Amino acid sequence: MTASDLSAPGRTVGGGHGTAWWEDAVIYQIYPRSFADGNGDGMGDLHGITGKLPYLQNLGVNAVWLSPFYVSPQADAGYDVADYRDVDPRFGTLADFDTMLAEAHQRGLKVIVDLVPNHTSDEHEWFKAALAAPKGSRERDRYMFRDGRGENGELPPNNWQSIFGGNAWTRVADGQWYLHLFDTKQPDLNWENPEVHDEMISVLRFWLDRGVDGFRIDVAHGLVKAEGLPDWAGRESMVGDVKNPDALEEATATEPTPPYFDQPGVHAIYRSWNRVLSEYPGDRMLVAEAWVEPAERLFHYVRADEMQQAFNFDFLRAGWDAGRLSASIVESLTQAGNVGAPSTWVLSNHDTVRHTTRFGLQDPTQLPKGVGPLDEQPDEALGLRRGRAGILTMLALPGSAYLYQGDELGLPEHTLLDDAVRQDPAFFRTEGVERGRDGCRVPIPWKADAPGFGFTTTNDDGAAAPWLPQPASFAEYAADVQVGRPGSVHEMVKSALSERSGRLLGRGSIEWAPEHRPEDGVVAFTNGSILLVANMGEAPIELPAGVVVVASAEDAVAGQTLQPDSAVWIERH
Repeated sequence: MTASDLSAPGRTVGGGHGTAWWEDAVIYQIYPRSFADGNGDGMGDLHGITGKLPYLQNLGVNAVWLSPFYVSPQADAGYDVADYRDVDPRFGTLADFDTMLAEAHQRGLKVIVDLVPNHTSDEHEWFKAALAAPKGSRERDRYMFRDGRGENGELPPNNWQSIFGGNAWTRVADGQWYLHLFDTKQPDLNWENPEVHDEMISVLRFWLDRGVDGFRIDVAHGLVKAEGLPDWAGRESMVGDVKNPDALEEATATEPTPPYFDQPGVHAIYRSWNRVLSEYPGDRMLVAEAWVEPAERLFHYVRADEMQQAFNFDFLRAGWDAGRLSASIVESLTQAGNVGAPSTWVLSNHDTVRHTTRFGLQDPTQLPKGVGPLDEQPDEALGLRRGRAGILTMLALPGSAYLYQGDELGLPEHTLLDDAVRQDPAFFRTEGVERGRDGCRVPIPWKADAPGFGFTTTNDDGAAAPWLPQPASFAEYAADVQVGRPGSVHEMVKSALSERSGRLLGRGSIEWAPEHRPEDGVVAFTNGSILLVANMGEAPIELPAGVVVVASAEDAVAGQTLQPDSAVWIERH
C-alpha cells in the first residue's frame, strides 16, 4: 500500500477518546543531568529542575517526564539503578524530589518518572547478594544466571549479543554466567520469579504514594525471555571485531522477533500494573518504551487493561519524507483506534540523534547511532528549518506529543564531541564504531553570555564545567535569546502549544487534504479548524485562502505559496 493510498483525500483517521489528561498531553522530557544545575557542580539536579518549572509552565506543556534520578553508579547514565526508592546524591534528596513535585503540581504540571524494570545495577543489593550466594539459591533466581556450555561451562549459555555491543553474558567467579542485554553492569532480572513482580509493584506504589502521575517504562518489551533461552539466528552485524545485533528498532516486520524481546508474557505484567494504578486517583498512566514492529504489535501494549501510551518510534524513524511520514501517521492512528487508545508523537529523545541534525543530513530519513567529527556533518541551517516544520507538523496531530528538552529551542546534536569526553557505554563496547548518545545529551543552553551557557550556577568554589562540553554554536540557541523574540523557535512552539490547547487539536481527528499528496512531497490534513500543510518537496506550493495561524519560519509563506522545508497552520473557513 502506498502513502497516497493511506492518505487518500477525504479519509479521516484519529478521534477523541475519553477525558484523561494524558490522552492529549504535551509531555516535556527532562534528562536531569543535562537540564539545569542548581548547585554548581556541573551536573543537572532536582533543584535546577524546580527552578525552571516557571519556564515550562510559560512554554505551555502539560507534563514533564524525568529520566532516572535514582541511586546509581551511573554506568549507563542512571539506567543502572542501585536503589529504586531513593534519589542519587548527585541529583539531590527525596525532600528535593517532593519539593519539585509539589511545585510542578501547583503550576498545573503532571510529573512522570522513569522506571527501569528489565535490569538493575550490579551494585543493587539484590545482585551483590546473588554474587555472594551459591548456584540455585533464592538470591540468584532473581536474575538470569545460567551454567555455560562447553566441556567445562566455558562458553556462554547461548549466542545472544548485547544491544550495546559484545556478548550478552558475563561469567562470575564460580563459573556461572549472568545475562545483561545492555552493559555488564546492568544484569537482567528474572521475571519468571514472583519475588521480582512483587518488588517492582512495591516500587510503583512507593512513587505513586508520593504523588507521581505516571511512569515511563524502560525497555518495556524486554522483561520476559523465550522459554529455554534459545539461540537467535536473526540479524547480526559486525561492529569491528565485536558482534552486535542490530537493535529491534532497525528490524522490519518480516523478521523474526528476538527471543529476548516482545514475548507474550510481558502483557500479564502490565495488566497487573494497570490494576495497581487504577487504585489511585487522578488518571495515573504508564507509557511504554517498546521498539516493536509492526504497529499492530506495538498497540498490544496499550489495550484497555494494559498501558495508557506507547512511544511512536515509527513516526520518529520516518524522517523528513512526506510519503513515509504520512504512512506512519495513518498506520499509527488506525492501530491506536483499533484498541481505543490515543497515539503518541515524538521526534527526538535521549537515545536518538536530535531531529534537527538528522533532517540536515544528505539522507534525512536515516537514524544514525550517533554522529562524530569524522562522520557526515549536517547542514545545520537546513536541519533547523526542517526541524521547525517537523515540530509544527507533530503538534497538529491528535493524541499526545513528546518534546525532548531543547526541542523548543531547535537545539542540534553536538556532532564534534571529542572521543576523550564520551561516556556512553555503547561507544566503548563497540570500540567507537557507534558514536553513541552523548551528542544528544549535552547540557542545554539557558544564557548566551554565561559560563556553561547558564546551565550551571555558581557555588562557593565558582561554577564547575558542564559534565559534557557544549559547542560554541549553542549561544545562538540559548533560551534567553529566544524567549519573547518574535520568530524564534521557542515562540513558534509556544504559539503552537497555545493554539493546540485552545482548539483541542489533541482530541481531534484528521482528514487528508485533497489538493496535496505525499508523492508530491507534501503532508496536508485538517484537524478541527486547522489545516496543516508541510512542504517537504523542493519547490514552492500553492496554499488555499485562509488566515495563517502559525508558520514554521518568518519566510515560510510568500504571497499565496508555502516555501520548501516549511510548514504552516491555516485557519480553515
